[in-house]
Amino acid sequence: MTQPVLLIGGMDSSGGAGLARDLLAVQASGQTARLAVTAVTAQTDRRVLAVEPVAPSLLAAQIEAALEAGIGAVKIGALFNAPLIRVVAALLPDVPVVLDPVLCSSSGHALLDPEGAQALIALLLPRTTILTPNLPELAALAAALGMAPAVEREEIVNALLSRGCRSVLLKGGHDLPSSVSEDVLYETGSPPVAFRSPRFAFELRGTGCQLASALAAGLVMGQDLPEAIRAARCGVEERFRNA
Repeated sequence: MTQPVLLIGGMDSSGGAGLARDLLAVQASGQTARLAVTAVTAQTDRRVLAVEPVAPSLLAAQIEAALEAGIGAVKIGALFNAPLIRVVAALLPDVPVVLDPVLCSSSGHALLDPEGAQALIALLLPRTTILTPNLPELAALAAALGMAPAVEREEIVNALLSRGCRSVLLKGGHDLPSSVSEDVLYETGSPPVAFRSPRFAFELRGTGCQLASALAAGLVMGQDLPEAIRAARCGVEERFRNA
């Protein structure tokens, strides 16, 4: 029997993203999950009304409780501030870690302050098995690294890999116009691997959460990165087809 996935992130009151979407993705993969809430939000599909991060001591207690049962992988989403990031970094078990760098909501509300972005780079990247930024998140990470706005994507990815994360899955859902959605896996010492599927003519919230959580579930099941990515992308594509 596989061990649960620990899902660390925010509660989205609309149910469209965050831990609500994470849990659905893990369960759809046939796996179980433990939850650690970083913040409670009040939001709709169009706007964020309020965000209340939890106390660092409460986050630590949630993670410690989850670890008592054993954890097979960790998926990290919205972290909101540096104190919460320091708690996560201090308590991460030695298992695969999928880090989805949620820096702002789909509606544009900031979900990580500048100090938090620096803490994420310094404390979590060295512990990360795979980082899953979309293109706006990649640009925000480049800014946190002090890189020029016009720098090439591959240069930003290489800078992130040099900070200690083992791989980066760059999601191309925001790369318009195009009839194809392309995600690219970068690993140190290996050529990039592209994953392509048809692009749909509408958007859905929480697809990044879903992809990263399903990817963590695949790693728990012993899949290698390309296999876990393909399975996770299939789940996202099925959700679009059924929307």
